[in-house]
Amino acid sequence: MKIAIGNDHAGPEYKKAVVSFLEAKGYEVVNYGTDTSDSVDYPDFGHKVAQDVEDGKVDFGIVICGSGNGIAMTANKHQGVRCALCWTKEIAVLARQHNNANIISIPARFTAVPQAVDMVEAFLTTAFEGGRHANRVSKISCK
Repeated sequence: MKIAIGNDHAGPEYKKAVVSFLEAKGYEVVNYGTDTSDSVDYPDFGHKVAQDVEDGKVDFGIVICGSGNGIAMTANKHQGVRCALCWTKEIAVLARQHNNANIISIPARFTAVPQAVDMVEAFLTTAFEGGRHANRVSKISCK
């Protein structure tokens, strides 16, 4: 499985831990994020991850910024992207089961690194339930 990850200056520590986890599990990772705490603009990284998901170059995306909101809003501008802001493992599971989310957004200033890794694991290992949820998901896109 191939995963794109992007982060702003709030997330280098999170990205490092998540990438280590993913690589240990055998996932291929495309890294678009910054590695420093020097201020950068989250849309620059969110768009790259979302574009890869939109184009089918990767299976899933992970985005990280301070609140998780701005980078999620950025990603959700792309067709076919369903980016879910998650702050617990349970929300990450529901985002996959009910919403068929294909990008998880992590709020670095409101979660701990181990919690973020747990959310990513839950997100990537949970299947979309389909059924009644499929009709709802089909209504999300504007096109």
